[in-house]
Amino acid sequence: MDHSYAVKKLSVFLEDVNAYLSHIDAARSEMGVEWPDWPQNLVLEAVRASQIINAYVPGLGDVDEDDESNESYWLRMRFGAVQALGHATFGDELAVFLRPTSPSIAADAMHPWVWEPAAPLWAADAHQDAVLAGARVVNRRLQLKLGRHDIGEKDLCLQTFSPTPPTSGKPRLRFEGDRDTPTWKARQEGAMYLSAGAFLGIRNLAAHEEKVTWNKHVALEYLATFSVIARWIEECSKEIAL
Repeated sequence: MDHSYAVKKLSVFLEDVNAYLSHIDAARSEMGVEWPDWPQNLVLEAVRASQIINAYVPGLGDVDEDDESNESYWLRMRFGAVQALGHATFGDELAVFLRPTSPSIAADAMHPWVWEPAAPLWAADAHQDAVLAGARVVNRRLQLKLGRHDIGEKDLCLQTFSPTPPTSGKPRLRFEGDRDTPTWKARQEGAMYLSAGAFLGIRNLAAHEEKVTWNKHVALEYLATFSVIARWIEECSKEIAL
């Protein structure tokens, strides 16, 4: 809703209504002041004003038009316009105030593999380098847990979380749970694709682009992605071929 438009039009309408009501008061109380003519221009303004009023407070702008030549009609219209003007004036402010409280990501509560290497770079506003540093540590930790230094990042993630059995020299990471259930298989595949995708779509961009277009919040989301992957790596048990 265009609050600024409503404020502008309702303010003008209220000025004109107050002027008309003041003329009525003067005609009633002062000798020689004639009763005002039927306010045609004001009636035209009221058509627009009533629509604006109803947009903010449904039904409040519905005043009996047969009574529009009487003072009581304009008093009711003025009341509705003032109510709507209040909504229009404070609409944006109230929308922010009444918005449900949203959770926030506490960076220092992320997995330490991610935040500890990222923190000093983040403090220096080097958000791209902070994401890259966190991703590199996650990769090294994965290599260390599996004892594999021949591959890393995407290829290692695809092998590590693959639901297929481990082979010689290619151990796997396994979540707890019944491996015969669709849920367990879905979780393994989800970890496989998400981790590989994070290295492809986030780490590689941070490493090879001179300057990314990420803002601070997006960079924080990317750090959180690697924090999830780090927790999965730490949570899973290592399984080797028999």
